[in-house]
Amino acid sequence: VVPTRAGRVLEAAAAEGIAGLDLALRRLREMVDGESGSVRVATGATTVRHFMADAVVAFRRQHPDVRLEFRTESSSRACFDALADSSLDLAWITLGAPVRGIEQRPVRELPWVLAVGADDPLAGRAHVDAADLSGLRLIRLPPNSTSAAHLDAACAELGVRFAFDTSVADWDTALMLAELGLGRAVVPALPGLDVPGRGNVRLVPVPALRPLSVGWAVRRWDALSPSARAFADTVVESRRRGST
Repeated sequence: VVPTRAGRVLEAAAAEGIAGLDLALRRLREMVDGESGSVRVATGATTVRHFMADAVVAFRRQHPDVRLEFRTESSSRACFDALADSSLDLAWITLGAPVRGIEQRPVRELPWVLAVGADDPLAGRAHVDAADLSGLRLIRLPPNSTSAAHLDAACAELGVRFAFDTSVADWDTALMLAELGLGRAVVPALPGLDVPGRGNVRLVPVPALRPLSVGWAVRRWDALSPSARAFADTVVESRRRGST
């Protein structure tokens, strides 16, 4: 006997308990209703701006009767908790170690750049090597974030150690402080950043560091509503076009 798609939704929910059953019932209603309902997404503070702006516009044009609801979380760990404890459909995360009950799919790899003021001695470099980074005093990404842990691990692989002047809550704030000449920051090369060489900040590539992987997290891909899957696919397609 092979379960139907609706049966797989209920099977997954039974393994997840009452919270999963509540989510499954909403999924079944949306499967019946078709192109209606809502898609609930957990994101970081700057995720929509850098990764989803074009996709949101395209999705709303293609699915005008579906509501998009965004819930801001402070970290990938908080996104995982939100997926497990609520009726969220999707979460945009920095990929890390496997998490029980969560499926992760990479969408984009982000190389690292050193953000410095236009008058910084390193601003004119085509790139910086690991040796150039050692001993620099940097603006720190959130210390409990997956991206900060990834950066620390990538630097440790190269024997690089930093000192830190200050800590910020998100990448955009780190970039703003660097632009104001208040420090240097190693940050991912986020989509939508200004072209290096314009304004008061310079983004110098750091090719030696292992890139940061970002993408989707869900409970189960095969239990997503059609609308949620369509939105996830729209974001993936938008990011692929943006990387070419």
